Amino acid sequence: MNTTKMYVNIRTKVGDLMEFMPYVWLGLAVVLAVVEISTTQLVSIWFVIGAAATAVCSATFLKGNIVLQILVFVLISAIMLVLTRPLVKKLRKNEIVNTNSDRNIGKTGVVLVDIDPETGKGLVRIGNEKWSAKSKDNLRIKEGSNIRVLAIEGVKLIVEAQNERKD
Repeated sequence: MNTTKMYVNIRTKVGDLMEFMPYVWLGLAVVLAVVEISTTQLVSIWFVIGAAATAVCSATFLKGNIVLQILVFVLISAIMLVLTRPLVKKLRKNEIVNTNSDRNIGKTGVVLVDIDPETGKGLVRIGNEKWSAKSKDNLRIKEGSNIRVLAIEGVKLIVEAQNERKD
């Protein structure tokens, strides 16, 4: 008899705790949202959505079933990850990170070492600075030619010939 009463008391206490699960899931969503906002890397946004959806589910039709709540959290988070990750990657890829080297775009300079698309080598001078360069159209640009900077890829300037050097 004593064991039965103890079991009933434990089940009652667990049942009381389960009433707070929507708040636990909502709290988890808020914590994950704060992490997401502070990192700006879109690493936990899927879990924020999963936790928020689980909070709604645990408040409505998944009352008292922690296993199903965890399953809903994992499934919704995984589905959101699979569905939105390509879109997020595409959006993040288009972000332009401005650097001080952007000031060279549009400037003119001179080729110091032939720009050779086959070897990938080439050196130009823009003002007092020397830069690795490659041509926009994968054309060879001879030493001494004038160039104009069109873009920057990594540490290389993308250039086009302004006019050919006359020997």
